[in-house]
Amino acid sequence: MNPVNFSSNLKDLLNGQNIRVQLSVPQLIEAATSRGEAVLTKDGAVKAETGKYTGRSPKDKYIVDEPISKDKIDWGSVNRPISSEVFENLYAKVLDHMKQKDELYVFKGYAGADPESRLAIQTINEYAWHNLFAHQLFIRPTKEELASHEAQFTVVYAPTFHADPAVDGTDSETFIIVSMEQKIILIGGTEYAGEMKKAIFSIMNYLLPEQGILPMHCSANVGEEGDVTLFFGLSGTGKTTLSADENRKLIGDDEHGWSDNGVFNIEGGCYAKTINLTREHEPQIYDAITFGSVLENVVVDEETRIPDYADGSLTENTRAAYPIHAIKNIVFPSVAGHPKTIVFLTADAFGVLPPISKLTKEQAMYHFLSGYTSKLAGTERGVTSPEATFSTCFGSPFLPLHATVYAEMLGDKIDEHGSEVFLVNTGWTGGVYGVGSRMKLSYTRTMVRAAIKGELHNIETEQEAVFGLQIPKEVPGVPTEVLNPRNAWADKAAYDQKAKELAQEFEANFKKFGTVSTDISEQGGPIKN
Repeated sequence: MNPVNFSSNLKDLLNGQNIRVQLSVPQLIEAATSRGEAVLTKDGAVKAETGKYTGRSPKDKYIVDEPISKDKIDWGSVNRPISSEVFENLYAKVLDHMKQKDELYVFKGYAGADPESRLAIQTINEYAWHNLFAHQLFIRPTKEELASHEAQFTVVYAPTFHADPAVDGTDSETFIIVSMEQKIILIGGTEYAGEMKKAIFSIMNYLLPEQGILPMHCSANVGEEGDVTLFFGLSGTGKTTLSADENRKLIGDDEHGWSDNGVFNIEGGCYAKTINLTREHEPQIYDAITFGSVLENVVVDEETRIPDYADGSLTENTRAAYPIHAIKNIVFPSVAGHPKTIVFLTADAFGVLPPISKLTKEQAMYHFLSGYTSKLAGTERGVTSPEATFSTCFGSPFLPLHATVYAEMLGDKIDEHGSEVFLVNTGWTGGVYGVGSRMKLSYTRTMVRAAIKGELHNIETEQEAVFGLQIPKEVPGVPTEVLNPRNAWADKAAYDQKAKELAQEFEANFKKFGTVSTDISEQGGPIKN
């Protein structure tokens, strides 16, 4: 097989008669609806369905095994290698497939709101609605920026091209392949637009640490005094809810970098879950879904074109993509100073962890690496009781480098900027799930606001006995009896047993970080008896 000239082939594709570059939102809406890709809702959002793939396909994601990145990648079940030969073969086939389409859509933009470290990207899309998604999610260039834009990474997205595993060397018809050397992301066999967003985030997780910048899967906001807070947390922990504060401006809802200049949003938009969305509970998100927003797999009434956010018949993972300026209370551009406060959110269904506790640097690094929350009964097939689940650095599917790279960077930045770190349990108190009760959101908000305002800086604490966490003895506006989780349990022996079991889960999970310093493993985790 002749060697593939990637840049020449890409240039040929981009010079084709079927290429439509940087279409406006109205133009993309017209294209998507006229081509039957999507329908328009009552408020002007574009609603599309993604077929059988209604979420990411992590088992179909690969990184090309190349000399430039071979020794840097943390190879394993998340970062799976694929050969250059397989990639080259699929790349040639996908480009031939794309050239045969009547129209292709190109978006040129950026990832990273800080001009000093931003990545120039472009997406080449078979679907107009996918291109609209890219337009709303990534950072849109000005006319002046567009004139000099040269993409450093290219996404080639062919949803209707299906791989043949027997011939193409993939595990299924679907593939998301990243080549660090050729600076190409090749996606096919799936219509789920979120693959573009997370592929670019994975690239930023690879590139930014080389510039001394910590990439983070978190939301961020800033107060009137310029005080920045980061919110880390897995799905269901309250990250979006708690970072949306009418008294603070949103920097971003999902992906950020922390550089020597401060914090910046990696994206130019938001990708919010919409299942059971109401204006009453999440008014910012509800009101942001307007003309040009993209709705994925949301059921819409055929006659009135009104979305039914309570209908999860297509999937529970219904989504809305919209530009960040659709949120009223934002910082623009999406950059701010160094974090004063960092909040790790967990929904502990075992009722063991305190509703709020202050972490040492070592504990912060330990809990950052652990990325703990609970998976509840009924959320997945086969889950009949709460299960501990761990996602490294609160974003393991998107980390190409070894987890300790990110944890050590976090520790260094905490030291340098004096950031205070808190672990906040938005889960259960007084007993396990089914026995105890969910921590009241009003209490959680009060505790988080107290932490952000610095009211817990010098407050008296007591050490929790199993994890060694420092628990405030009082937080204004919160009953003292809920602060120490053991006190909230009627059966103290049952609490002690459940706490011991959870500590063992933490320790078992942490064994995978074999190279972690003893300071983190010994001082950051459960107390050794």
